[in-house]
Amino acid sequence: MANSISLIRSNVNIKSILIDVVGLAFIYFVPTLSHLAGLPLYLLEPMRIMLILAMAHTTQKNAYILALTLPLFSFAISMHPTLVKTLLITAELVLNVWLFYFLLKKVSNQFVAMLSSILLSKVVYYLVKFLLISLVVMQTDLFSTPVLLQFATAFIFSGYIYLIYRRRELLTKND
Repeated sequence: MANSISLIRSNVNIKSILIDVVGLAFIYFVPTLSHLAGLPLYLLEPMRIMLILAMAHTTQKNAYILALTLPLFSFAISMHPTLVKTLLITAELVLNVWLFYFLLKKVSNQFVAMLSSILLSKVVYYLVKFLLISLVVMQTDLFSTPVLLQFATAFIFSGYIYLIYRRRELLTKND
């Protein structure tokens, strides 16, 4: 029994480490991949993709670690985005994680919890960004990613979480 618990924990740790390494490498190479493909891949929210993968396949703690480190890593290796925007993105991603797990306890529907957490964290992000633009702390457009694309990715990410959690529930019921 103790050996199986230890094995399960080591599998979770290995999975977390793999997702973290892939996430950091992905963020590191997004500018290069965008350039090679001729597509603005940043519009697909690569940091949120890695965060969603962490939330679906690792632990809550690991999701927080990625939410805190991915934007800072991007800033450290490329000085992009600006430090202010990096901090704003970090806050948005951390809020996304917190809201998801909080809402999941309240609504018990993974799709609704994820969609709500993404949309609410984006609302906070844009309110703070608007304030920073108004105070001339940031000099940028309020919306740099088309809003419809943001809604589409939010629905896709929420659907993915729903499918992964449902699959896990079905597997648990069958055991």
